[in-house]
Amino acid sequence: MERKTLARPALMHVIRLAFVLVSMSLGASISVGYGNAWATGSLWGAFLAALFVGIELGLRDLTFRRFSHATVGLLVGLTGAWLVSGIGFFRTKGLQEFQEARSTFELIIYLGLGFLGMMLALRANREEFSLLIPYVRFRQDGIRDQPSVIGVDVLVDGRLPKVCASGFLGGTFHVPREVIEELQEQAESENGLVAERGRRGLECLEQMRQSQRTELVIQEPIGPAEQPAEMKLITLARGIGARMVTIDANLQRTARLQGVMALNLEELAIALRPMLMAGDELNITLTKEGKDADQAVGFLADGTMIVVNEARKKMGTSQDVVVIGFTKTSAGRLVFAELKDSPRAKSLELPGNNG
Repeated sequence: MERKTLARPALMHVIRLAFVLVSMSLGASISVGYGNAWATGSLWGAFLAALFVGIELGLRDLTFRRFSHATVGLLVGLTGAWLVSGIGFFRTKGLQEFQEARSTFELIIYLGLGFLGMMLALRANREEFSLLIPYVRFRQDGIRDQPSVIGVDVLVDGRLPKVCASGFLGGTFHVPREVIEELQEQAESENGLVAERGRRGLECLEQMRQSQRTELVIQEPIGPAEQPAEMKLITLARGIGARMVTIDANLQRTARLQGVMALNLEELAIALRPMLMAGDELNITLTKEGKDADQAVGFLADGTMIVVNEARKKMGTSQDVVVIGFTKTSAGRLVFAELKDSPRAKSLELPGNNG
């Protein structure tokens, strides 16, 4: 499991190493071609390769989308600089006599407008890009496919892969490396419950990695080491323009206060609970005895408890029942029902009951 989860970072390390080796080989070949020692060229190749690798590591939080925005902005800025440098002012007699001054002015204009175009593009949203590139409009991503940041809480919960498989969520999920390490530590714990939670979290990651609807991105450590894990998640989400997916209501509120969109799977589960009314018919499996005599208890898929009167003898079977009432408890809403074929259910004047 660990090798599969960390396969992508390992591949990136291999690519970086291959880039350094190729650069050293090219440097050595070029150096020999100029009549110099191959070792000198190899060292220069290694230095330049290490420089580029360092820049790549420094930009690890820069997404390809933002890089594309910056590239378009840079092209727009350079085009503007080309137009400005072509006006008659730069062809005046005074500047023609001072070629170095003219070249300096042009260089400043290209650098300045290129920089401004790139920064403005990074701040722009997709709708604003339609003003920069007329007749070309970007497809609006649905909220389902926006990038998300996930932590330990939602992974050990175990429901996220099923939510993604159903199509409610999808896209790219960013997981800090500290989260994976914490799950691995839990999975190796001597405490059985903690170990089970850790294994379930790792299994969720594996299911999402294999899914066609989701893509996992392992993020390197971010923020100070002493910063709380929850704040690191919020910092990461804000830095890459992603939302958070959690089951922690307090973390959700904190993220929203800091301007980060946060989705709570518990809220989704509550919203998807069926709105039962008196007279509704259900088919449930009776799994245990109720508190009162002759009662049996079953559960809906969302965990709602259904207490069925005079059904203890039917335990272990699936039965059609009719809802007759509700009671609110500290754990949620308690639903009472009668067996559909019972005399009491047939005597009730409820919608759908004609007996």
